[in-house]
Amino acid sequence: MPRHPKKPRRLIVDGRTYLWTLRHSHSVADSSRSCCETLTLYPQPVGTGGPLRIVFTQGPGRYVPGGAPLGSGDVGYVRGASLNLHEPGAVRALLDAASTRGWQPEGRRVVEIDGWSLLDAAAAARAAATGPAGPKE
Repeated sequence: MPRHPKKPRRLIVDGRTYLWTLRHSHSVADSSRSCCETLTLYPQPVGTGGPLRIVFTQGPGRYVPGGAPLGSGDVGYVRGASLNLHEPGAVRALLDAASTRGWQPEGRRVVEIDGWSLLDAAAAARAAATGPAGPKE
């Protein structure tokens, strides 16, 4: 039976458990429609830390498709790095990049980070982890 797309997924990193969700949304500004992908990680157990939101908003030179021909969850630069946010390895790479930039899972408040500031580092880490033989997940 396939996984329900809105059910949180579990990720364990260095003995700490996170639940994560991915949501696609749209906004309308100046009569143009913009897509957005929001990856949210929730430290577990509940109450041990505030959520981390990593937000990718469509813009010049960036893509955040809502489906065909590109897959759901794909984000990237038109000429550069990209990730599929449905892949646990991509989520792990973004979490590691956010931690390197100072995010602490013990914080009590929601922290929102522009995903584009993490993309290059996360994509490079993901590429190093997958290598020519494929993902090491």
